Amino acid sequence: MKDIALHILDVVNNSISAKATFIEITIDEQIDANIYELNIIDNGRGMSPEVVQRVTDPFYTTRTTRKVGMGIPLLKQNAEHTGGTLIITSEEGKGTNIKVTFEYNNIDRPPNGDLAGVLTILITGNAEVDFLYTHIIRDRTVVIDTREIKEALEGVSIDNPQIIRYLSEMFEENINEILNN
Repeated sequence: MKDIALHILDVVNNSISAKATFIEITIDEQIDANIYELNIIDNGRGMSPEVVQRVTDPFYTTRTTRKVGMGIPLLKQNAEHTGGTLIITSEEGKGTNIKVTFEYNNIDRPPNGDLAGVLTILITGNAEVDFLYTHIIRDRTVVIDTREIKEALEGVSIDNPQIIRYLSEMFEENINEILNN
């Protein structure tokens, strides 16, 4: 995968397939410490210790529609190419935490990509799931919490076409503001 946004899309789709109703995505760009950290936590059905051990193997998948699962192995490979790590903790019935670190200034660290677009797709395409997105760069933080958005909408569905357009613009503006300052 070419960028962080696509990795997020892949991992979060796994969370949604695992019946998660709450997904927390955190990006912490610790520029001064030369660390880029991505953390995705869900409350899905979780994985057994055996599955956690095998999930980074590209020739292992729990899906029946194909014989390989490349998302997590590619994310691990991208992290390790920068001197980083991928750590998965999971408990059956409680959820999964995927923590990925990259060396920030490493030429092999994937770019952020279209974070706003991916968030828009995930949030508006999965109205029954709540998301908490936090992006930190130095002293600047963006927080997008769908629980607050849904409350503010006062019953209007988050997948309403007018709402989708508004959210897309809002996400892009907020994320670009933190990235470009």
